[in-house]
Amino acid sequence: MFKALETCGDGDRAGGAAGVAALSHAQVLAAAPRDASPVSRASFRERIDALRHGVESWCHRVDLAPDLAQDIGSGTWFRGLGTMVALGVVAIAFWPDLSAVEAATAMPVDHAVRDEFRSQMIMPLALGSDSGRHMGATPFVHALRNAPERPTVELVSTLGQGDSFARMLERAGLGAGDIGRVTQLVGNALPPGDIAPGTQFDITLGRRAAPGAPRALDSMDFRARFDLDLSIERGAGGLALVRHPITVDATPLRIRAPVGVSLYRSARNAGAPIAAIQSYLRTVDQHLSIENDLRADDQFDLVVEYKRSARGERQVGALLYAGLLRDGKPRLQLLRWGGDGQFFEASGIGRNESRVTGAPVAGRITSGFGMRRHPILGYVRMHAGIDFGAAYGSPIYAVSDGTVVYAGRHGGHGNYVRIDHGDGMGTGYAHMSRIAVAGGTHVRAGQVIGYVGSSGLSTGPHLHFEAYQGGRTINPLSIRFVSRPQIDGKEQAAFKARLAALMAVRPGAALGAIAPGGPVEAGPARAIGREIDRAALPRAVVAPAGPKP
Repeated sequence: MFKALETCGDGDRAGGAAGVAALSHAQVLAAAPRDASPVSRASFRERIDALRHGVESWCHRVDLAPDLAQDIGSGTWFRGLGTMVALGVVAIAFWPDLSAVEAATAMPVDHAVRDEFRSQMIMPLALGSDSGRHMGATPFVHALRNAPERPTVELVSTLGQGDSFARMLERAGLGAGDIGRVTQLVGNALPPGDIAPGTQFDITLGRRAAPGAPRALDSMDFRARFDLDLSIERGAGGLALVRHPITVDATPLRIRAPVGVSLYRSARNAGAPIAAIQSYLRTVDQHLSIENDLRADDQFDLVVEYKRSARGERQVGALLYAGLLRDGKPRLQLLRWGGDGQFFEASGIGRNESRVTGAPVAGRITSGFGMRRHPILGYVRMHAGIDFGAAYGSPIYAVSDGTVVYAGRHGGHGNYVRIDHGDGMGTGYAHMSRIAVAGGTHVRAGQVIGYVGSSGLSTGPHLHFEAYQGGRTINPLSIRFVSRPQIDGKEQAAFKARLAALMAVRPGAALGAIAPGGPVEAGPARAIGREIDRAALPRAVVAPAGPKP
């Protein structure tokens, strides 16, 4: 009727007799027997949970995965290393096998089926379409007696470097008769050899006169010169030449501006072409020192050949005039004159001028003229020249006009050039890496005759420069060259008139609008539909041209 009161007392009271309620003797119930251990009554789930909590507590206490970057070499570190190795071994143990698995194909494929599949791909196009299934001709297929041809063929042919006009026409498909007639017609306007390499020809070929014969030429157009287009057209009387002249303004381009901190940069900012600036610097450097003789407030003055066509094309030619102004007065005036393109100083015409020879190479003197101990032979002997230290491959220039009397290997001098300047004067240039002139040629002052090297008895790259008078060596620093008038008396008037004409050109006048002088092209009007006409449309092209003969 009444349940015994459970208490969590001592072990003595856990026996059960003392823990029963004593109400009366009739109401006393005997206590139920209890297990000796509480774990024995726990279920299987409780034992698993207890085991899990115990393992987690141990792992938290032991730390099986410590940071291997700390406490290297300690017991904790080696325990973490062991954990990493064990996990790696387990991962490798479960690595799947990569061996091939045999399986049946979706459908059997033999050679014929494979070729048919290939015919549906792009690959046959690269192989010449030689794959796939070929069908045989049926009785309804008949061979053609003659394959139809296009009535006309339009093409563009280019005259290559070293190519001839006749070979270019032959490559284009013209027959021998048309080639001879076209060469004759073009020769009436200009020599075919004067056509510049790279010129494009817009050619139209007509029908063949007979099967297997070359096509007849219907028309051909090309740019013969900067100021002339030529057309070959077939009419009732055969091939005929049609000229299409182009209006061209040949006003020279004159540029004048202060030298500033850099002559090159000032000229570029003023719009001078690079080739003209380089030619200007080389020309002026033969008379003045670019580094020492120029001031920032000086003005450079240059005139360049310049042509403009009415189509908007530009052509830059050679340097015509190189000048330098100081305080508004000309300090240097150099004009190109003659077939060889030599520059003559305007102030030196008609009078003699004595000047000290300039340095034949851009460098400094490392050894003078006189007795010295030879750096290789080791004893004292005469040094019959002066040495200029310069970088390997630097150009070597002739100090004055003359004739090359020797160019080749010359004992201890190595690669050696000797120039005779007349009146018993001569100069020698030794230890070159490469010679740029041949014996018997005439050279001008400032012309490149070789390049700095270390051939012969030499300890390093340098130029050994010698001077001769009457066949004997003299100190090169003591010689002076006398420049005599080189302009013939009959040409002096034309020379001065040419100089005055260039000085009358306003700076920048060549950049203005072309003065109207009639139609741009003469002859019948042509539609802008052909390749030669599209190529001749106005565009910004600056093509360098060679010096004017």
